[in-house]
Amino acid sequence: MLIRNAEIFGRTLCDLRIEGALIAEIGNLPVRPHELVIEARGAALLPGLHDHHIHLAALAAQRGSVQCGPPQVTDAAALFSALQVPGTGWLRATGFHESVLGGDLPEAAVLDRMVADRPLRLQHRTGRMWLLNSRALDELLAIAAPPPGLERGDSGFTGRLFDEDVWLQRALASLPPDFGEASAELARFGVTGLTDMSPRNDPVIAGHFAQQRAERRLLQSTVLAGGLTLAEAEQDSWRLGPLKLHLHEAALPDFDEAIGFIRAGHAQGRALAVHCVTEVELVFTLALLEVAGSMPGDRIEHVSVAAPELVERMAALGLYACVQPHFIAERGDRYLADVEPRHHRDLYRLRSLRKAGIVMAGGSDAPYGSADPWQAMAAAISRCTPSGTCIGPDEALTPEETLALYIADPQDLSRARRIAPGEPADLCLLGLPWSDARSRLSSADVTATICAGHLVHQRVDQSPVERLASADTAP
Repeated sequence: MLIRNAEIFGRTLCDLRIEGALIAEIGNLPVRPHELVIEARGAALLPGLHDHHIHLAALAAQRGSVQCGPPQVTDAAALFSALQVPGTGWLRATGFHESVLGGDLPEAAVLDRMVADRPLRLQHRTGRMWLLNSRALDELLAIAAPPPGLERGDSGFTGRLFDEDVWLQRALASLPPDFGEASAELARFGVTGLTDMSPRNDPVIAGHFAQQRAERRLLQSTVLAGGLTLAEAEQDSWRLGPLKLHLHEAALPDFDEAIGFIRAGHAQGRALAVHCVTEVELVFTLALLEVAGSMPGDRIEHVSVAAPELVERMAALGLYACVQPHFIAERGDRYLADVEPRHHRDLYRLRSLRKAGIVMAGGSDAPYGSADPWQAMAAAISRCTPSGTCIGPDEALTPEETLALYIADPQDLSRARRIAPGEPADLCLLGLPWSDARSRLSSADVTATICAGHLVHQRVDQSPVERLASADTAP
């Protein structure tokens, strides 16, 4: 493949040749016989974007689910309407937030008034809770013993299921979903790689990722984070990522046991990635690492609330940060209502982390946030909530700094991926020069995506001219 007249990131206009899965050469290049040619016409050619924090199986499953939370669903009437889906089997709904019902988490009896004739499981937008109606409770408890996370009230089970995805999957005999549609969507955004951050990733799910890659259902190169057993899986088509520690403020793990978990991961040569969405979770994590010791690559996921003194402690430990700038744009008004005012300036810091010398990368947390990295880049600059309120405007980044979040090397976030001979042919071609694209930061400008030398996405309405050079036309 030859890409002609591209504004290669950091270079002037030139051509780029791909051979196999690698970039072969860059310069003023002649067309070879029978070579696929893409005319860039002066548009920007970027390293393919990498989503450094995604939950691909959940994203794929969401495609068969009903969206039941803001901004699509904002009140009880809209929730009732959304749940009126024809059918007789299980109804899976996602994205619920208690604000839809005035701050209440519904019990089974409340959901029965909305869906009574089929089993319903409604996922909270955090991904940590399922809300079940009575039909769902009856079907599940007929085939499996109730787990510890199934809440019990004065009159029986309430239908609220906390942190029991594994139990639910086993009870439903759920097979991992097909990644094809979700992967194709990511390709349309220019995403050529992803780091899946599910703490439950193990050799079984790793085998599913490998199979999906082999069948070309999963187009992106993949890094898998997960538990300690993940290191035992064959890594023929994916790379081993961090050890994931998913903290819950209401039920923090035993401190000494957590220290042992971290040290076991470090002994595997794996960095630690810790879910921290509250100040308490971040303080707990920093205390753990100050005792266990940190290693290069240890990282905080989300860094949702970080006071300046905690940013300093992160920097002292040499920790990295994986951030989600789009949460301000998606949920900022809710944060301003729910988070203590003293913490408003601490929400999703960016500039402060950068000034402290903390290496950053960007992730979507999809499906719990938008999978479109361009929306996140725009949000990192504007810092605006849906109502237009600005949260921490001094925390904004430049377009180039936001792009850097998504072209970091997933195995070494301190290193930016390059477009150079010998590098993987993972590329994102825009439809205009970077000088124009930087003021738009829109996935609508992605014209072609190349993963490992394969053209996996090409815009139909704004596609580059593509042809096979014949022996007659090639010089």
